[in-house]
Amino acid sequence: MAYWLFKSEPSVWGWNDQVTKGDVGEEWDGVRNYQARNFMRDMAVGDLGFFYHSQKEKAVVGIVRVCAAAHPDSTTDDPRWECVDISAVRPFTVPVTLEMVKADERLADMALVRSSRLSVQPVTETEWEIVCGMGNTDPE
Repeated sequence: MAYWLFKSEPSVWGWNDQVTKGDVGEEWDGVRNYQARNFMRDMAVGDLGFFYHSQKEKAVVGIVRVCAAAHPDSTTDDPRWECVDISAVRPFTVPVTLEMVKADERLADMALVRSSRLSVQPVTETEWEIVCGMGNTDPE
């Protein structure tokens, strides 16, 4: 299993929107960055990810699961762009802010710290466990 982070502006698509989609999930569409697209191509059904609210909140607020492998993005006719579908698993007990992540030296190499603008990012297993621990949330 691999771990990921999905960033969204809560005013556009927030955690509560994701939860309302249930087990069917929703396309993680509209990504127009080649590196982020390539990460989605690497994802497998069952992989887990952090749902991260960007903008003002800047915090991990939940865990999602990849429920459909990479496929053409329905928001464009351009075949270069693909996306996965994700479904909500559970909210974080305590949101983990970007400030908290940056303050923990064990997470200094995390993509969220190094490439904070990238909307889809890999997360190592160690980073996954640390962030889940910080949020008092079951990692599985």
